[in-house]
Amino acid sequence: MAVSFLNLDAVDAEALERKYARLQAILAEMESAVVAFSGGVDSALLLRVAHDALGDRCIAVVAVSESYTPEEADAARDLAAQIGVECHFVETAELADENYASNPANRCYFCKRELFARMATIAEQKGVQWLLYGANHDDRGDFRPGTTAAREAKARAPLMEAELTKPEIRELSRRLGLPTWNRPASACLASRVPYGTRITAQVLNQVAAAERVLRQLGFAQLRVRHHGDVARIEVPREEFPRVLDADTSARIVEGLKAAGYSYVTLDLQGFRSGSMNEVLKKRGQIPVEVSS
Repeated sequence: MAVSFLNLDAVDAEALERKYARLQAILAEMESAVVAFSGGVDSALLLRVAHDALGDRCIAVVAVSESYTPEEADAARDLAAQIGVECHFVETAELADENYASNPANRCYFCKRELFARMATIAEQKGVQWLLYGANHDDRGDFRPGTTAAREAKARAPLMEAELTKPEIRELSRRLGLPTWNRPASACLASRVPYGTRITAQVLNQVAAAERVLRQLGFAQLRVRHHGDVARIEVPREEFPRVLDADTSARIVEGLKAAGYSYVTLDLQGFRSGSMNEVLKKRGQIPVEVSS
């Protein structure tokens, strides 16, 4: 079955080579760096090229909290070992921060502020100069409050500086043999919760359990959005027939009810990243990114 979220046909080979060379040059000039590593598509490429350029002067940092599944941490650990980079796991405590747990529109700012603070501590201990994270060229027009936290921490986004787009990152990852090249886009579990709904460990664990059901049934690109007793499933539209198959739908309903939901729905618009931001756009709200 074709992987619907990939679009590599339009990648210009010459432009890709030029941007790859630019990325290598940017990283080589840094001398040393700590990379925020989630194990996802963007951070995996950044870590691999940074390690190629800097060797043991490149360190990976993986955040561990209720906002990410244990499976994601395990995958990050395995990939860091495959790349051959020193990897540190740090426990972040964003749920203890009321600014985060209350789930305002700029929630990501507080999460990233916590992560960059932990990274800065490791950088100081190791005598490392730069903090890096995996934002790419396509992220520029998106609503990303974490960018403010990065700016405050003086963290850099080399993929963005090299103007690498998501398809280019996937294609370059494929050429470099990274297993993440065709991995679905991922985001923290809190992104499944509507703004203003309090984020708790129980809610995040419930979402994780629900999404695990769908993955075990073979779905790759998906979200289970949390609306109290209601689970709103997002999958690509071409996968609707699979969801609505009598046996599969029965197993989905059974699994999601076991996870704690009373009602299970399918979003007819299909999968789209950042769908929780649609409410903000509809209301005409322009979220304020705090700077302190």
